[in-house]
Amino acid sequence: MPKMKSVKGAVKRFKKSKGGIKRGSAFRSHILTKKSPKTKRGLKAAKFVNSANMGNISMMLGTGV
Repeated sequence: MPKMKSVKGAVKRFKKSKGGIKRGSAFRSHILTKKSPKTKRGLKAAKFVNSANMGNISMMLGTGV
């Protein structure tokens, strides 16, 4: 039986932690001049993957279900 390979794009975007799987926020790479400071502060904080997507992403990371 061959080894299961993780999806390298998923490894770069998600990180396993105690509270779940952490992910970054979208909309924070460019065109930041029109966004308010409050919005930009909120985008800094790490978010967690929704429970509906948890199984798919954990399979991509190679950690299983």
